[in-house]
Amino acid sequence: MRPVTRNFLVGVFAVVVLLLALGALPSYLGAGDPYYLTAEPVADDGPAFTLNATEGGIAERRYEYFFAAVESTDSRSPGYQRGPYGLKEEFTHSPFDELATFREFAPADAVDGDAVFVRYNETRYRVTVVQP
Repeated sequence: MRPVTRNFLVGVFAVVVLLLALGALPSYLGAGDPYYLTAEPVADDGPAFTLNATEGGIAERRYEYFFAAVESTDSRSPGYQRGPYGLKEEFTHSPFDELATFREFAPADAVDGDAVFVRYNETRYRVTVVQP
């Protein structure tokens, strides 16, 4: 094999390995205290982003932190740690992504400061990201 061809193949292999590592590595990065998405049921009836659970589990996969918080006994999702250099946020799904989606599609009066009201299964939840 010619040296030029060998060097090209080694370079392609290195790029493929690097891209695979970037896909797996961010889930292992984490710095600081964890963030939690909380979904607390509220008694009053008002405007809210309506979340329809579709067949096939699409909503459960897209809003994994929200559904974990709803199903939890303490209304809190598993912890999420941000990456030390902002690299993790580019490659992983976070509770901040879910909150931003709720905020984007919710009616204007369903947003209360950092919180968003979400209606799921006839229950209205106050959803926010907290850091203890």
